[in-house]
Amino acid sequence: MSSGDLPTVLVVDDEPDVADAYAAQLSVEYHVETAYSGGEALEKLTPSVDVVLLDRRMPGVSGDDVLEEIREMGMECRVAMVTAVDPDFDIIDMPFDDYVIKPVSRDDLTDTIERLLVCAEYESKLQAYYALSTKYATLLANKSTAELQASEEFADLAVRRTEVREELDATVEQFDDEDFEAVFRELHGTGSPSPEPADR
Repeated sequence: MSSGDLPTVLVVDDEPDVADAYAAQLSVEYHVETAYSGGEALEKLTPSVDVVLLDRRMPGVSGDDVLEEIREMGMECRVAMVTAVDPDFDIIDMPFDDYVIKPVSRDDLTDTIERLLVCAEYESKLQAYYALSTKYATLLANKSTAELQASEEFADLAVRRTEVREELDATVEQFDDEDFEAVFRELHGTGSPSPEPADR
């Protein structure tokens, strides 16, 4: 697998030794870029970045500032704050995806990245499932049973919708953390993304 096929992780820390150590630990499994300041991080943020590991306490442009800018720019990357700053109630309004307290091990970093990548995959498939389900439900409500049964397009739509639903269930299974999996299953009842529309 080439580096272009690997998820891209941007490591941001104003201590070069720390950033370089993280990069060395992660470079086998991911394409890793480093930034040693908040300003440099913003310069390196591109749509190709999948996950940002972001220090909070940096001179000049802080990690909090970088996080705010990422969201204002509409970047779709996932952001984990990797910091020695103990969390306080101010984190409630901060739009990060995970918060990891230093010191962190290689396993801590990879577990965090993998969890965020699975979250991104889940969100993408959920959006696809919602779009398919909206079309499915609209046709179901406005076409007769005979029309639906005669339509190859509707049959294909039903198949694609079922396939995406199965992919969603499979994605949930990728969550190693039982608490995360439990949350998704609680949200979806028995694990299905949404109930099937009633037959007409």
